[in-house]
Amino acid sequence: MVFRKKEKVQIKSPDQIELMRIAGRVVGQTLHALEQAVIPGVTTAELDQIARDCIYGAGATPSFLGYYGFPAVICTSINHEVVHGIPGTVVVQEGDLISIDCGAIVNGWHGDAAISVIAGGATDSAIHKLSEVTRESLYAGIAAARVGNTMGDIGAAVESVIRGAGTYGIVEDYVGHGIGTEMHMYPPVPNYGKAGSGMALKVGMVLAIEPMVTLGSAEVAVLEDDWTVVTTDRSWASHWEHTVAITETGPEILTLP
Repeated sequence: MVFRKKEKVQIKSPDQIELMRIAGRVVGQTLHALEQAVIPGVTTAELDQIARDCIYGAGATPSFLGYYGFPAVICTSINHEVVHGIPGTVVVQEGDLISIDCGAIVNGWHGDAAISVIAGGATDSAIHKLSEVTRESLYAGIAAARVGNTMGDIGAAVESVIRGAGTYGIVEDYVGHGIGTEMHMYPPVPNYGKAGSGMALKVGMVLAIEPMVTLGSAEVAVLEDDWTVVTTDRSWASHWEHTVAITETGPEILTLP
């Protein structure tokens, strides 16, 4: 995504945040269904069909389908794939780590979230820890998304959890973002930063916070399909995301089931 300098932050009213919660709930319910469906032998195209059924069945519209030509409803990124993987004929294997990113629109408002799932449940402890550290860093970032803090506080909170857990790569080429009447909006939300720096957080901001963490180098590249982002050293990666509203009483996750 490309952010324009001087772009304004879209501030939402409580009623608009409530509309976003409806879209977010569809995303949360869809990801819950997909988490249950990730078993060895399932294809990523079958997962995409489940997402289609969930989103359209809820009266929502997929955010991703047709977005700059993207051909699917969800992104399915396996093992060394970081984000933006295209569902297709790939068969999920026992122990694979698959990150699933999903977005939905209801009445013009977007929700966006991602989970990482280990197929079959059993895997190398390092892979399990990678996903858990990424998830924990997401929730640390969410906890920092409150009035009185800055964008740097969110990034610093995410980074602190990851750096404190071991030697991991934090992907810097792709970051979180504002969200509302468009899926990707200003401001960018990095997964690293200096506490107290950057934009002040205000009531009515809604942010998609999404750490992407690797077992090795943070360097990434895009495959020939012009979408799938992979680690250049083929180390495995995890991606977790929630859409979060900044309210007077603190951060509210809008993409829960």
